[in-house]
Amino acid sequence: MMAEIDDVRSLLSGRPRPVGWTERRARIEEVAAVDPPPEGVTFTPATIAGVPAEWSVASDADPRRVLLFLHGGGYCSGSIVSHRNLASRSGQAAGMRCLALQYRLAPEHPFPAALEDARGVYEALLDQGFAPGDIVVGGDSAGGGLTLALMVALRDAGRPLPGCAWLISPWIDLAMTGATIDCKDAVDPLIHRAYLEDLSEAYRGGRPAEDPLISPLHADLVGLPPVLVQVGSAEALLDDAVRIAGRLGAADVPVRLEVWPAMIHAWMLWAARLADGRRALAAAGDFLRRRGI
Repeated sequence: MMAEIDDVRSLLSGRPRPVGWTERRARIEEVAAVDPPPEGVTFTPATIAGVPAEWSVASDADPRRVLLFLHGGGYCSGSIVSHRNLASRSGQAAGMRCLALQYRLAPEHPFPAALEDARGVYEALLDQGFAPGDIVVGGDSAGGGLTLALMVALRDAGRPLPGCAWLISPWIDLAMTGATIDCKDAVDPLIHRAYLEDLSEAYRGGRPAEDPLISPLHADLVGLPPVLVQVGSAEALLDDAVRIAGRLGAADVPVRLEVWPAMIHAWMLWAARLADGRRALAAAGDFLRRRGI
């Protein structure tokens, strides 16, 4: 197990850190899409509510249910391509269709563009006849924060909520006040304070980091559906996951927190070569199938 995660670390640290948005976007596609997606999955491009998207459907997927997947990348990078492996494996593990979004990215499109795109697609799924309880929403890193912000926005608007939600290594505090931002810096090969500060500034577009739809750590979480939070112990964002699980629990939201030993940020991206990635996806798939029950 340690040899596998060390191989992933080598993949991530083998080249100098990219500089600038163009290089960062290219790098995430290079390292996150290094493995092919699983066999037996059909991919179909789509445009829904004006947002580019991609359906991935395994042969045994329940057509009545859908995982709306929101990729990570700090709101400034990440794509359908970079997260195709993770999104398709997630839908496969959950036994449902997966819809991965290419929401608009900052700094060209700061907040609330990503949230507007996610909400527009969710509403479109309802219009297509999907029952709210048959939709689950999930994502990694910034996609985890966006998942939570989407549910808060839907609840505040009196709209039907999804059956459950899934947060992978979520970034839910864009002020970066968690202690592990610094104390895990030496062991996290991906996430560092200066990098997060750049992403936060670009996404916020001058808005305060404490805005609850930007940093859901500060949101009223009452009334949300069940949530699964999965995080690695070797992550700078470990405190984000632990704190949001505590906030959800305090708001009487059914929540399950899993801390995976020695795993790094969004480790499930490399599930093709990482046994703990596959095990974490299997656990998430079970949660999503049961809607957290």
